[in-house]
Amino acid sequence: MKKGIFITFEGGEGAGKSTHIRFAASYFRRKGRKVLLVREPGSTPIGEQIRNVLLHPKNKAMSVGTELFLYLAARAELVKEVIEPALKKGWVVISDRFEDSTIVYQGYAGGIPVSEVKKTAKQARGNLVPRLTFLLDLNVKKGLGRSGRSDRMEKKSLAFHGRIRSGYLALARQNPKRFAVISSAASKSEVQKKIKARLDHVFS
Repeated sequence: MKKGIFITFEGGEGAGKSTHIRFAASYFRRKGRKVLLVREPGSTPIGEQIRNVLLHPKNKAMSVGTELFLYLAARAELVKEVIEPALKKGWVVISDRFEDSTIVYQGYAGGIPVSEVKKTAKQARGNLVPRLTFLLDLNVKKGLGRSGRSDRMEKKSLAFHGRIRSGYLALARQNPKRFAVISSAASKSEVQKKIKARLDHVFS
């Protein structure tokens, strides 16, 4: 049986993760692999309920500490109930966000010390680390213009979203073997050409 593969897509609001995740999924399906797409928070009954609490605009007074533990609760459920069983079956699992989002949103941007976020977050994922992470990088104003700014996280300040972008780029510099940083300001075909090149390099 082929070994399972875990890949994540990260980026600020409006970076185009959904479109490029579908492209990556089709890449592996053409190779005859079974593919599972998941999103954070979500992709389990409990996770979807937590997602609604986290992203609902009416919950704008939520503290960053509450955010952190809700995201981690959803992740713990997702890892145990969905991701790890699929990987054991040899599937390719592609996740729209994972631990890097928590480190960036609640740490770099939210103000909880990054070292504390990393330490706490590990308890939710156990030993699960993505084999490859695509960071879709985009100018903050352009990304927020694309996103529509409808949910609670999207509605946060421009400065907050600027810290998100800086945090992601810092993580990518710290983990150059795992991260593939791609500008999503380029055309869809250009972005997907770069995604395919990296997938070919890592998995051919």
